[in-house]
Amino acid sequence: MSSNNYRVDLREFHFVLFEQLRLGELLGKPPFEAWGSDEVRMVLEETARFAREVLGPLQAVGDRVGCRLEGGQVYTPPGFKEAWAALSQAGWKLLAVSEEMGGQGAPRVLAAAVEELLSGSNTAFNMYAGLTTGAAEVIAQFGTPEQKERYARRMFRGQWTGTMCLTEPHAGSDVGAATTSARRMPDGTYRIKGTKIFISAGDHDLTENIVHLVLARVEGAPPGTRGLSLFIVPKWRVAPDGTRAERNDVEVASIEHKMGLHGSATAVLVFGERDDCVAELVGTEENQGIRQMFLMMNYARIGVGIQGLSIASTAYLNALAYARERRQGPSIRNWKDPTAPKVAIVEHPNVRRLLLDMKTRVDGIRTLIFKLAMHYDRAALLRGRDEQAAAYHLGQVELLTPIVKAYASDQAWRVCEWAIQVYGGAGYLRDHPVEQYARDAKVFSIYEGTNAIQALDLVGRKLGQAGGRHTQELFADIQRFVAAHRSHPRLGPAVGMLSAAHEALGGAAMQFLGWFGAGQMERIPLFAESFLESMSEVVVGWLLLEGAVVALDALAREPGREREFYEGKVCSALHFAHSVLSRTPSRIAALTAGDTSPLDIPEAGFGAT
Repeated sequence: MSSNNYRVDLREFHFVLFEQLRLGELLGKPPFEAWGSDEVRMVLEETARFAREVLGPLQAVGDRVGCRLEGGQVYTPPGFKEAWAALSQAGWKLLAVSEEMGGQGAPRVLAAAVEELLSGSNTAFNMYAGLTTGAAEVIAQFGTPEQKERYARRMFRGQWTGTMCLTEPHAGSDVGAATTSARRMPDGTYRIKGTKIFISAGDHDLTENIVHLVLARVEGAPPGTRGLSLFIVPKWRVAPDGTRAERNDVEVASIEHKMGLHGSATAVLVFGERDDCVAELVGTEENQGIRQMFLMMNYARIGVGIQGLSIASTAYLNALAYARERRQGPSIRNWKDPTAPKVAIVEHPNVRRLLLDMKTRVDGIRTLIFKLAMHYDRAALLRGRDEQAAAYHLGQVELLTPIVKAYASDQAWRVCEWAIQVYGGAGYLRDHPVEQYARDAKVFSIYEGTNAIQALDLVGRKLGQAGGRHTQELFADIQRFVAAHRSHPRLGPAVGMLSAAHEALGGAAMQFLGWFGAGQMERIPLFAESFLESMSEVVVGWLLLEGAVVALDALAREPGREREFYEGKVCSALHFAHSVLSRTPSRIAALTAGDTSPLDIPEAGFGAT
């Protein structure tokens, strides 16, 4: 077993959950009547212990040993199979699953916090579990009663796992170009034929069966995404009594040799090579595949954001621990004295800036993700009692999802880069964990829809969704905060920076509407990512400043209590405002100026190939 490098600070979780987002207002009320603050804290403590003791020691093992393909079967790294059994027995993945499906009905925000702990301790391992939960949720929502019992229930409890099979070699991100086919059979089943690539957790030895959710086109269906249907394709066919039967016609052609996440098998799967790949339609209606798969895709996009947060957090905390231990050079105050003692590098100003850059991203993204999950939970609390208020919360989930996926994954890579920089040359070595964190994190900006696709989703669909109401409601929430705290004695100038960035963002949104209206469509993808990053900065800056207000209020009530912790929240917000929000209007000004040089340059002008 490898040494365990996973680090976590649960005090940060408690602050966001209970002090800033006020989770206690939901606990003890339907549908969360069985949950109180003590139960939430207990789950966090026990999951953190499990993450440190069971999953953490396997992180480096999975990276160095990786998965192997032998005789058409993928074998996971040593210890993974035992860890899967322990995870299934512990039941952490069942927290937010409905009681009807054997779950515990916990708030989604608690499930998100648990997901951060599990993913941060061993991202590659947790991918098997995360994909399984997402696939099971699709079957539980759209499947027939028999499919829910036969597949979803077994997947939720960890007896079987699941995958998401969208991408094809020729199509890439163009899902509508899929050519995998489905042929109806007289008995109501289908025969699938095609190849899917980049299938995370596509094969392994953790469980007795794997349930693939496969997008395919039934013969005669319309072209594009409208004609896609979603199918349940088990690796092993399932007998009427639910037991495993004969092997299905699903073969592993290869597994990818990747930059990171070596403990998670990314497979090329071939369906129907012998024309005998038996499948079931999810539910009873064809051509509903994209609508059904979007449930899992949105689940996965939020999950990718959590993955980014989880790696960024442990990378930051490892860099912080190293900076406190590593002694190098004298204090800057004694820079002319050759006899001055060496100090821990955490005392050097530039190292402190790097650490605070990391902390602001980690704190802000955690708050953003937990806030998104709380929108789900508040909608559940209001459903049936105040549908208009519930719709507001669900609209915020829709709007924030591409921001969570893209900003968290982009910033995870940057935080890992900064963590390596704090270590210096040591960070580039396998002796320390941050080089693996960087390799593992890079793919987050690519899969589940590249961040360019997330940006197009934001500007092309989400900004104008419900007639623009969701966007207007978010902007109004931020504006109310600005109005309430613009004159704050300590935070006022920073709130002013938020106000300026917020105002500029509104102008950029109007610019996109203008481009759409004028038919200047090529400008949309050219500037969409810049807009998404700017909007992310405004939202994260708002949440950090909101947390700073909460922290200062706590200090005002009890000046001596946890002063250093609360001051840390304030300094994070101020640093983000001065180092990031202050520059956001300039980026937006460059965006709205509409430089078209990337469109104007002749192809040969890029240089020789």
